Amino acid sequence: MPSSAFPAACYHLSRGYHVQSNPVPPHPPEQHDVSPTRDVSLMRFAGYFLWLGTVGFGGPIALAGYMQQDLVDHRGWISKEDYLDGLALAQLAPGPLAAQLAIYLGYIRAGVLGATLVAIAFVLPSFLMVLALSAAYVRYGGLAWMQGVFYGIGAAVIGIIARSAFKLTKLTLRKDKLLWGIFAVLAVSTAVTSQEIIWLVVLGGVVALVVKSYPLRASASTAAGVFLAASSVLPSAGQLGEIFLYFAKAGMFVFGSGLAVVPFLYGGVVQGHHWLTPQQFVDAVAVAMITPGPVVITVAFIGYLVAGRAGATAAAAGIFLPVYVVVVVLAPSYKRWSKNPQLSAFVRGVTAAATGAIAGSVVVLARRSIYDLPTIIIAAVSLAVLFRWKVPEPVIIAVAAVIGLALHRA
Repeated sequence: MPSSAFPAACYHLSRGYHVQSNPVPPHPPEQHDVSPTRDVSLMRFAGYFLWLGTVGFGGPIALAGYMQQDLVDHRGWISKEDYLDGLALAQLAPGPLAAQLAIYLGYIRAGVLGATLVAIAFVLPSFLMVLALSAAYVRYGGLAWMQGVFYGIGAAVIGIIARSAFKLTKLTLRKDKLLWGIFAVLAVSTAVTSQEIIWLVVLGGVVALVVKSYPLRASASTAAGVFLAASSVLPSAGQLGEIFLYFAKAGMFVFGSGLAVVPFLYGGVVQGHHWLTPQQFVDAVAVAMITPGPVVITVAFIGYLVAGRAGATAAAAGIFLPVYVVVVVLAPSYKRWSKNPQLSAFVRGVTAAATGAIAGSVVVLARRSIYDLPTIIIAAVSLAVLFRWKVPEPVIIAVAAVIGLALHRA
């Protein structure tokens, strides 16, 4: 990857988690580090991702680190070169990083069949967990104990997202004044309008491309045209079709950070389609925080509240379809364009815009979850703990749930 590309390390902040003891190296080593690979059956290979999707807490950079440690270093199922190629693709293309990397490794192992099996195995565990939580939420959501649990969790989630936004901003933007400007525009617009304005996100990429890669303006307009066209095509076909197409469109604007989809979803789910109330949306984000796998699995919770299990399936299929298609279509030829400076500049601009939207969404969600002294204290303490100690976010969520339940009963 070109030296101007943003580091892989920034992606561990998408769910607010710390880098594990085996972080993914931010810069690929020399090509002579390529290692031989061992033969393994496709079922066993896919089984690894089923296991990782079941126990894989830690956020995308931690999941990517586990893949490197297990598949490259310990088992030798994937060469170091193929792993780093997948990491580079996941950085440049839209979609949550860990899911893209997993699908790419499946493609390297067994083509389209391998990519398909790995995608299903990696996403299925967290999807089933969210289904179970969604069913419990619908059944018991009106009971005092469930209200108390989410009273505490909702406030803690604000602290988690605020910390993630701060860290992601620091590592992604650094001292680049242009990227800070793009960030500020999206942060303010998201906070004021309570929704992510997609054309501003695309414009952020176009501006970065034009400024950093002048005079190749044609590339900017072409890239913007592709994104805008992709976000507006295909009419909805019934409620399930509408759910699927909406989340498929959302999936095209998740660059590395799963939290980037949160402000986009808020505008459409709460204000546009009126599928969820503001409080239900905060609860949806909370559900994603307490399950393993990518944070975008929160869409399954949303889909369930709208149309039951069929709605959850349509939403999850929609959000992950762009990830799958991008990998399968681009993987064979990505080396020809991965080092393109124009593409890198465009992606950096889009990432800065998405980071600004995440920061703005903190304000939007805080309006719904922090409204009295106890929630202020829970959010503030959660934020302070995350900055001071390496405490896993599920632990923060669990403690907040207990506190919320106790306060609600009192």
